[in-house]
Amino acid sequence: MAGIRQFDEEAALDKALALFWAQGFEETTMPQLAAATGVQRGSLYHAYQGKETLFLRVFEVYRERFLGGMRQALSAPRLPQALQDFFDFAIDSMTTGLPTRGCLSTKTALGGGDIDQPVRQALQAMLDGLENILTERLEQPEAGVSLTLAPRDAARMIVTFTRGLVVIERVYQDKARLQASAGMLVKLLLPTAE
Repeated sequence: MAGIRQFDEEAALDKALALFWAQGFEETTMPQLAAATGVQRGSLYHAYQGKETLFLRVFEVYRERFLGGMRQALSAPRLPQALQDFFDFAIDSMTTGLPTRGCLSTKTALGGGDIDQPVRQALQAMLDGLENILTERLEQPEAGVSLTLAPRDAARMIVTFTRGLVVIERVYQDKARLQASAGMLVKLLLPTAE
């Protein structure tokens, strides 16, 4: 039937996500995506018009899952624990697998060459969403807790810091080092936390 996808889109997107995450956007080809998803190349082109559109759809799924996980991680009642849970979630995400998978958004941003505008906009939306979730949590008043920066500034610093964590993970592959660094940042941001 024309116009109706003859494959399980959710399963195909999950498999494409795993491939993009493992290889990066630039290194992944449509034949590899077809093989990984079990969907014929022609069907992928018909459904998504090409690799970039497929990636953008995959990235949308990733962004929703990742930001949902981050929001959940930040739900602890006390801010110091919420930030520690946030970093634990981020570190667990990037250190999963053998070899470790790193961060899809950072891997895409650093893939080499120019980033096409739609991909750049998707990356910006992801990072802006993360910054907004952090800002919302950091703006919640809490007795005995005082940030060293304004909530929006602290959120922006945390987002930037997490991009650096990805690089350190790739170089050292030492989860304990990442957790220690994150703990130091929490102490710098919340020196008076009880």
